[in-house]
Amino acid sequence: METDPRLKDFRNFLFLCWQHLNLPEPTPVQYDMAEYVQSGPKRSIIQAFRGVGKSYITSAFVCHQLLLNPELKFLVVSASKARADDFSTFTLRLIAEIPILRHLHPSDDQRSSKIAFDVGPAQAAHSPSVKSVGITGMLTGSRADYIIADDVESANNSMTEGMRTKLAETVKEFDAILKPDGRIIYLGTPQTEQSLYDRILNRGYDCRIWPARHLEDDQKITYGNRLAPFIDKAEGEPGTSTDPRRFSDTDLMEREASYGKSGFALQFMLDTKLADTDRYPLKLSDMVVTSIDPKRGPCHVVWASSPELKHRDLHNVGMDGDGFYRPMSTSDDFAEFQGVAMSIDPSGRGKDETAYAVVKCLHGQLFLVDAGGFRGGYSTETLQALAHTAKTYGVNFIVIESNFGDGMFSSLFKPVLGKIHPTTIEEVRHSKQKELRIIDTLEPVLNQHRLIVDPKVIQKDYDTSIGYAAQVGGERAEKYSLFYQMSRLTRDRGSLLHDDRLDALSIVINYWTESLARDVEGAAEAHREALIRAELEHFMEITTGARPAQATWMDI
Repeated sequence: METDPRLKDFRNFLFLCWQHLNLPEPTPVQYDMAEYVQSGPKRSIIQAFRGVGKSYITSAFVCHQLLLNPELKFLVVSASKARADDFSTFTLRLIAEIPILRHLHPSDDQRSSKIAFDVGPAQAAHSPSVKSVGITGMLTGSRADYIIADDVESANNSMTEGMRTKLAETVKEFDAILKPDGRIIYLGTPQTEQSLYDRILNRGYDCRIWPARHLEDDQKITYGNRLAPFIDKAEGEPGTSTDPRRFSDTDLMEREASYGKSGFALQFMLDTKLADTDRYPLKLSDMVVTSIDPKRGPCHVVWASSPELKHRDLHNVGMDGDGFYRPMSTSDDFAEFQGVAMSIDPSGRGKDETAYAVVKCLHGQLFLVDAGGFRGGYSTETLQALAHTAKTYGVNFIVIESNFGDGMFSSLFKPVLGKIHPTTIEEVRHSKQKELRIIDTLEPVLNQHRLIVDPKVIQKDYDTSIGYAAQVGGERAEKYSLFYQMSRLTRDRGSLLHDDRLDALSIVINYWTESLARDVEGAAEAHREALIRAELEHFMEITTGARPAQATWMDI
């Protein structure tokens, strides 16, 4: 059957598909994407804001290419098998339902499942016309003229540095699968500041970006030649929607409030410039990670960030190049901790956590022994769990953020705490912008390497935040992690979607600020002198019978 010459332009075909689906006519942004999908280079990356219809457009493109040449082979790869299957299922439905495509429907003796199907006119071949597979599935053995990598990067497979490296290595298999003169087309939105889509640019890929808002001239510099020319030349006030038929300005503002500024920058503005380390002042590598004794701590810990000291067994949710490091050395002298403080940052029932942190102090050094959060608001279970945590670590002072409920949380917590672990409670109220307050509190402590963290805290933080995946959706679960929050905080208001655990840590660190005024080495030296003095006094008492008050090491 001869194809109407007008349908050789994919944009015309897209218009017919949208009509069949009872959708409004494609928007100018969608038409521009369709033109790039059809005429782009052999290795293309399409980054466009969430909800613009990248997958729908590309499914229609697969149908369009099979209409023009039924012998083509397509491999659809996504982060999950289910996601890839959805793509191929939708493509098969378009073939079955759109009149001009019905001759492509698989015949009775052809493959016709949603995960692999042939088109009617195609000759017999090992590879189906369209096949779907997850990125962790069996890629080896496949052959394709087109590889459609539809959202191969997800929050779940790019959370840690190790995961990102593994994903970048896995997609190298595409070149072994691709037939001569074939094309690889990536579709997606970056899930992390060290996105796969940035990593593979040096592998010969051309990237085109369609952000959700018009840009200032200085913002365009960040995108360079990756910004879609249509967006670059389009008329529109900076900050307004580039595709108002899809998302109004009000809708985008609501989504920005929901995602947080950094999340919105990734998901809707496709802006990974936040990877600039200057924007992220809190570094995981500035902490010292080592096991902490329940009763005593080393009088002095020496920080270092040598490669051989890096913890390889801990999940690094920080930026690429950041990580957790063991101390270069610790003093042989140990002493009992001078105090144990706990902070609580309450929340109501909802998406936020009631977060806490427990920090012990010794000679100006701070030891983080526990941190976490509860999504039960101020329920009895949450209050009891916090009280038992205080008892477990022998907490002798609790600081509570009182901004929530004007002290209501403390009123509810005191009777529960009194039954389980009576101790002192103090409320604090803050008026300074939260992001600035947290950074101003934590940055000096981290820069001086005075925060020592037990590796069990890091493992627990990772496990509990990932445990939220089923409740909040995998794409946001990692945002509950203390160390994810620490490594992603900027000075911009609302830069984090969730900051509860980090805020709790900053509250307890601020409590110990006066103790940190002491010089760590001086405190350790004073402790050693006190031990020597006590030992000499004991020696004098035994040998001369003199009482300690009558002879000191200064007299010898």
